Amino acid sequence: MNKRLIYIAVWLALLAPLPAVIVFGVTAFNPIEYIERNLGLWGLRFLILGMVITPIARIFRRPTLICYRRTVGLFAFTYVLLHWLSYIVLDLYFDWPVILKDIYKRPFITIGMAAFVALIPLAVTSTDALRRRLGPVIWERLHQLIYLIVPAGLVHYWLMVKADHRSQLVYGAIIIALMAWRIVDKTQAAARRRVRAAEKAARTAA
Repeated sequence: MNKRLIYIAVWLALLAPLPAVIVFGVTAFNPIEYIERNLGLWGLRFLILGMVITPIARIFRRPTLICYRRTVGLFAFTYVLLHWLSYIVLDLYFDWPVILKDIYKRPFITIGMAAFVALIPLAVTSTDALRRRLGPVIWERLHQLIYLIVPAGLVHYWLMVKADHRSQLVYGAIIIALMAWRIVDKTQAAARRRVRAAEKAARTAA
């Protein structure tokens, strides 16, 4: 399939939840709560999807999938940003004293706000130009924040919901599996580097 058509399909798939959230939100019992909560939920889902892409690409040997990771990540940030704006604008009408009090006194908002703030530099540095300017080492270390941001987002979601945590448990299991895969992958990569270094040293000594 044409790569451009695939990109269009990916964009449409990532964009599709937004009008659905708005349409269903308008008819919901509490429209603002519905829209705010579901925008955040889709943001979390897309953050997890962004983490899933690399293992899938490696396991099934489809390296071309990696090129869609940035798009997924930027859409995730967009949904999280809209979630934040719906809280600031629709829910509290820019009432900053109340907002600051919420951040200070309500743990799920404190954690959610911290995760959102940490996500901003990842979105800002997603361009190729900034990636080159930062250099691969600094850029990669910065983007490893995602392994703190996503669990924090899940905790935010868990604390926000007062009952029925089944969906959070599913997301949590996926996140734990992804982080375990990353640890194993990094360990194996380090082992391969040590083997190559030892072989190179042996050839040099010979």
